[in-house]
Amino acid sequence: MRLDRALANCGVGSRTEVRVLISRGQVHVGGVMVRDPAAKCDPSLVTVDGEPLDHPLGVLIALHKPVGFSCSHDGREAPLVDELLPDFWAWRTPRPEWAGRLDRDTSGLLLVTDDHQFLHRLTSPRHHVEKVYEATIDRPLPSSAVEQFASGVVLADEPDKPCLPAELTVIGELTVRVVLREGRYHQVRRMLAAVGCTVLTLHRTSFGPWRLDDLGLEAGDWCDVERPATSAT
Repeated sequence: MRLDRALANCGVGSRTEVRVLISRGQVHVGGVMVRDPAAKCDPSLVTVDGEPLDHPLGVLIALHKPVGFSCSHDGREAPLVDELLPDFWAWRTPRPEWAGRLDRDTSGLLLVTDDHQFLHRLTSPRHHVEKVYEATIDRPLPSSAVEQFASGVVLADEPDKPCLPAELTVIGELTVRVVLREGRYHQVRRMLAAVGCTVLTLHRTSFGPWRLDDLGLEAGDWCDVERPATSAT
């Protein structure tokens, strides 16, 4: 990768700004000062003023999203998930985005990556990536609900497009677990509404191979995670 592109991609600055840093001798590759913006480099060996680039090989993190934060870049919807991440990530190219957004009133595991091809694999229904949610509801489930979920719930506003089969498990009088392999708008809330229940709280506990309990994250915290070597993702 060109040196100027590596710096710009990591959010150090615009192509023009990073070329100034390079020309001033502030950039080293493998400990050697490089003044040619077009020089080829391994981003993991680049330093600026002695500091390595942030996530030089790309971003893939797990975030424990708290209730009240919006998956949006629009400041009018603040507080935003972006506020829980480093400010300069907004200048990375490509910009990190979340996989399978969570609405403001939903908490839990949110994946963020700047690998948009991988992001598509995480969110496309074709790849059947499993997502697990726990919900508290306002009344006990009707006896037919588990079977309805297994056969494909029909949503009131999408009567011609039933949901893919999903797993519904009762884990308490008013607490249920839902396993999905697709990701429609407010899907868990809408599916439970279709069987006569209103969701009071909703929390995503896992996404593909990543489990929030295994990561040990408090609400608002994030950590780097590794991409699975071989999986549906």
